[in-house]
Amino acid sequence: LFVSKYSYGYSRYSFPFGILPIKDRLIYDVPQRGDIIVFRKPGDEQVDYIKRLIGLPGDEIQFIGGELFINSVKVLRETTSISEPIRCGNYVLNTKTFIETLPNGVKHLASYNLNGTLQNSKRYKVPSGHYFLMGDNRDCSKDSRFLEDVGYVKNLNLVGKARIIFFSNNTNKGSLLKLWNLHNSFRFNRTFKTLK
Repeated sequence: LFVSKYSYGYSRYSFPFGILPIKDRLIYDVPQRGDIIVFRKPGDEQVDYIKRLIGLPGDEIQFIGGELFINSVKVLRETTSISEPIRCGNYVLNTKTFIETLPNGVKHLASYNLNGTLQNSKRYKVPSGHYFLMGDNRDCSKDSRFLEDVGYVKNLNLVGKARIIFFSNNTNKGSLLKLWNLHNSFRFNRTFKTLK
């Protein structure tokens, strides 16, 4: 991925290995709901995650009847004809994909497992200075819904905004080390694709 680290200003994680002892963000700019963000996983800051920003500080997030609610308002979603299997670790999920429209008008694709999805959740209240991020593959994403593992993400943990896919390889079909098979595994249709 190409990530613009200047999008939200700079923190220690904007630099290789987090070597600079910066305690705050420099030239801070506020992330927008719907941004695809690379961040350091809370509690294990050596690990980079990439998720979509769903909840801002003070927001309340909840799933009710399989639908996403932000501040008690249901997120609008339109059905699509996209119904592709998604690999989730060692499993393959049959999914249905929707176009979801966030409160600020940002539209994005979100895929849900056809054979059962998260129906009801607790109500998440996003603390000050934190964000609630979720994966677009909703039933195959370790994200802010898992408070003990990822949870709410501090603004200091934000690395930057994901902009462009630089390289994509289907590891089900081949490894990068098997150069003779790259024509089967390399996903040319995703190369230099703009993220939104």
